[in-house]
Amino acid sequence: MYVLNEETFTVVAVVAAARNGVIGREGEMPWKLPSDLKRYRALTMGRPMIMGRKTLESIGRVLDGRDTIVVTRSGTPPIDGALAAGSMDEAMSIAASCARARGTNEIVIAGGGEIYRAFMAFIDRVEMTRVEIDPQGDTSFPELDSNQWKTTSDVAMSRGDKDSADARFLSFVRTATEKAP
Repeated sequence: MYVLNEETFTVVAVVAAARNGVIGREGEMPWKLPSDLKRYRALTMGRPMIMGRKTLESIGRVLDGRDTIVVTRSGTPPIDGALAAGSMDEAMSIAASCARARGTNEIVIAGGGEIYRAFMAFIDRVEMTRVEIDPQGDTSFPELDSNQWKTTSDVAMSRGDKDSADARFLSFVRTATEKAP
């Protein structure tokens, strides 16, 4: 939970990760899963999303119906329409303002690997697409400690014709409280 001025926000990581934890290779995902992109859209629509510069650049644009807050040292968003934050605190504050304006209490952490690790103490829930492959990669999602996280949902993805791998949709909630910075 993130609390700002007595308002409470649920922080949700949305991620697609292979069995071996890989989420990216050379700025791209090492799979094609149009079926997962539909789920991603549903989970993030109408919510502010915090991501790193590399993740935004790999997407190539801000996504409609969502606020994109990019954590960047340059102070300038790399893509028009994104909001720049120079720190985690600033990103959370901007996201809370955007959430309030949109009438939601959820803030999405959308990657990449460094951002997931940096914001892990804030995250209350993880919505993961577990891709059933073990690709090579240079970016990974942090392992969830089973003493701190409980699986609340595990559903097989219905594989479409254009999906390059099987996958499962998993939901995790934090069971042990770790103090956010």
